[in-house]
Amino acid sequence: MISTIQVLIVEDDFRVAKINRQLVEQITGYEVVTETRTASETIDFLQQAKTLPDLVLLDVYIPDSPGLDLFWHLRREFSAMDIMLLTAAKETKIIEEALHGGVLDYLIKPVEPVRFAEAFRRYRSRKVLLSSKSELSQEDLDRVLFGTELRQDSTSDALPKGIDRLTLERIENVLLQSPAEGITAVQVGKAAGVSRSTARRYLEYLVLIEVVGAQLHYGDVGRPERTYRKI
Repeated sequence: MISTIQVLIVEDDFRVAKINRQLVEQITGYEVVTETRTASETIDFLQQAKTLPDLVLLDVYIPDSPGLDLFWHLRREFSAMDIMLLTAAKETKIIEEALHGGVLDYLIKPVEPVRFAEAFRRYRSRKVLLSSKSELSQEDLDRVLFGTELRQDSTSDALPKGIDRLTLERIENVLLQSPAEGITAVQVGKAAGVSRSTARRYLEYLVLIEVVGAQLHYGDVGRPERTYRKI
């Protein structure tokens, strides 16, 4: 199971930075370690940090860093960190350069909160998957690269009524971190922040589309419990 993902926000406008912090910390599994306003402040913080953040949410337009200079500096000197850009820069040249440099996602201001949350949930799913397996199948790799699977699954646009994609991703994140013997609907609901009945509804949907397997677990007393695990 991965720990809370640490995020550094690099944004010169303090009001925008505060909004971004609120958006990040509303998403399960994330914590903002600090906000920096300039390239020099960012570099000073990272050089003194005992542990580097997992992810940098970076603006392109930083006063003391023209273009993608800070982005490339972070890629060279602090390569263990992942970088996501949140910027008003729409120029194709800048976008292509960022993609060439391995940016994880590129969000154009003003970004819709749903798109913002999707980027962070997708990043966490990627982290969970990569930390849970020593080898990846093609389907696993499709999820890492594209945030999707080629077969019908939770990313399908045609989800049934009562199934929300973002909630479904939270449920799947819990399942990815669950023990090999499986996890109950009660445990999933508690970890995902939803009720038992909601968790069961989503789990049974995942069973239906053959993303999750289910079996009955017989304890010493009481009724058998249905447990779920990723296939």
